[in-house]
Amino acid sequence: MKEPGMQKFSIWSLLRNAASYHEGWQRQWRSPEPQREYDAVVVGGGGHGLATAYYLAKEHGLRNIAVVERGWLGGGNTARNTTIVRSNYLWDEATHLYEKSMKLWEGLSQDLNYNVMFSQRGVMNLGHTLQDMREIERRVTANRLNGVDAEVLSPQQIREILPFINLNTRYPVLGASLQRRAGVARHDAVAWGFARGADALGVDILQNCEVTGIRREGGAVVGLDTARGFIKTKKVAIVAAGHSSVLASLAGFRLPLESHPLQALVSEPMKPIFPTVVMSNAIHAYISQSDKGDLVIGAGIDHYTGYGQRGSFPIIEGTLQAIVELFPLFSRVRMNRQWGGIVDVSPDACPIIGLTPVKGLYINCGWGTGGFKATPGSGWVMAHTLAQDRPHRLNEAFTLDRFYNGHLIDEHGAAAVAH
Repeated sequence: MKEPGMQKFSIWSLLRNAASYHEGWQRQWRSPEPQREYDAVVVGGGGHGLATAYYLAKEHGLRNIAVVERGWLGGGNTARNTTIVRSNYLWDEATHLYEKSMKLWEGLSQDLNYNVMFSQRGVMNLGHTLQDMREIERRVTANRLNGVDAEVLSPQQIREILPFINLNTRYPVLGASLQRRAGVARHDAVAWGFARGADALGVDILQNCEVTGIRREGGAVVGLDTARGFIKTKKVAIVAAGHSSVLASLAGFRLPLESHPLQALVSEPMKPIFPTVVMSNAIHAYISQSDKGDLVIGAGIDHYTGYGQRGSFPIIEGTLQAIVELFPLFSRVRMNRQWGGIVDVSPDACPIIGLTPVKGLYINCGWGTGGFKATPGSGWVMAHTLAQDRPHRLNEAFTLDRFYNGHLIDEHGAAAVAH
């Protein structure tokens, strides 16, 4: 049974529960048994899937919804990314979608009554060549025309923010772009906050519930075969990141995606020293510092395709070489752990959000290395698409049809790096 009401977090609830040794806190979400039938089922219990369910319930009034997850909530790419949030993309279609997400990020903790630890510390994209700087000028201008904050920094301005950066590398730093509203958030808190909010609105969250089949009749979805039995439904949203192609094959169609490992690593904790996020496309590495003090470091995808989550050592070595070249003072910092996620990359490095050839089956995938920053915006437009059976104007350019009609949105390298 659902617990009555969602317990509100506040300074008063914290003080009240402190007096009882914190034994009176409510469960964050239920672990119900699957119902026989739902109005809609979201496949994938990561940030995008949980956000879809939350906005379906909150914005569109659907209550008989389930989220099915083969493992545990947020255990996939949501827990395996570097938590960067920004909206400084080049093309109008991408910019509008990511800026919608940015605006949702800015009020997300209040909306969910859950601290997602969104820190707007800024994201800096370095330019190392004259062509880099031309592209930075172009992108900053495009951002401003679309109402997105962006500015060009000189080497001196970069050094004022990061006095310990080495500007005279093999590829000298000639300048940078900066989006001050951008930053980082806490990935676990995002998944937990959306799960808690969705559960409070009546959504059933079913963990350890792998989808093994998608049943169709007359070209339309009628239900899902899962590890916890058959679930009847007329609407299914596939929001499963790197495994979207596998689920699409269960429904009898193919997606234009490649799945690659994407690696990241964190250092031992340090005192606060790094005030922003720095990204470089020329040497292909990026770095920020978490609230715990770890240096969070990443780079590009491994070039081979596969579903392994370990990645290869050459990527790690090249990434750390680039970071040490930019920031020599980190040369003796020890790395604490490394991991890999599975990203699904489309031909134009943009997501696929919309209808599929199967009636009642919807898809949200292809985010590549840029999925985390889009979490709330992705869920918001996907919820509209699912509820209205048509794309929202923000995602109508990102439907599967563009790979038939040729209206691609090429963001490969257009936003400095694809993360």
